[in-house]
Amino acid sequence: MSDSNGRGSGRERGRERHRGAVTLRRQAIPTSTADQRLLDSRGRGDWKTKDAWRALRILSEFVEGFDTLADLPPAVSVFGSARSKPDSPECRMAEELGAALARAGYAVITGGGPGVMEAANRGASEAGGLSVGLGIELPFEQGLNDWVDLAIDFRYFFARKTMFVKYAQAFVVLPGGFGTMDELFEALTLVQTGKVTRFPVVLMGTDYWRGLLDWLRDTMAVEGKIGPIDLELICLTDDVDAAVRHIVEAEAALSAEQEAVREEAVAQNAADQQAAAEQSREG
Repeated sequence: MSDSNGRGSGRERGRERHRGAVTLRRQAIPTSTADQRLLDSRGRGDWKTKDAWRALRILSEFVEGFDTLADLPPAVSVFGSARSKPDSPECRMAEELGAALARAGYAVITGGGPGVMEAANRGASEAGGLSVGLGIELPFEQGLNDWVDLAIDFRYFFARKTMFVKYAQAFVVLPGGFGTMDELFEALTLVQTGKVTRFPVVLMGTDYWRGLLDWLRDTMAVEGKIGPIDLELICLTDDVDAAVRHIVEAEAALSAEQEAVREEAVAQNAADQQAAAEQSREG
């Protein structure tokens, strides 16, 4: 992926870290992250004095995220490796996917980094869609890619992960590592347990994901750790058009279900009112 439209790679500008309005570069960048300091049990002596302030900082991240993303159009969160090369199959697929989602009317949300995330952001941006990046403070941070139109930098993973779920109509997961797997299984768990309204989870890269799906079916499901229906939460494809069509159809089906529920509630309310009125007349 060449740097067209005058957009250069964030990596060329040198390493930097953002903390809200504050930008840190070179020696000013701390060696630990906010998440690490929060979760490090060895610093117990600081908890009573520092954790109260951390709670306010955490709250501010949720407020900033909710306020910034509240007016997003329907959106899809796309996950994948930051280590993928621009000419890799998954990056080419991600760029095509970002463009196809934009043409279908969806904003594209990624982690804002390089690799697959940059490719998806680029595809969405070049196709005229809204390209969103939710960055995170990491020791090896490379900064937000230049194809992000709307960006938020987070200190805390859990605040950032909430935004990925809250503002997405679907997840698309391309080849990636631990972070990608974390997002995948969190999404599946939330849907499986009913903690979120059902939404589609699409895996793209059949060769990459086949071994995992075989294990889920032949080991996890066989031993009863998940139910057979849980495997139906996942759509596996290499076809960008099929992935987008699955998302669109799932959204339409969910909207129809919700409309049917509303109509049933209205009808039941009308019946209850009529019954109450008849009872009142008889009384």
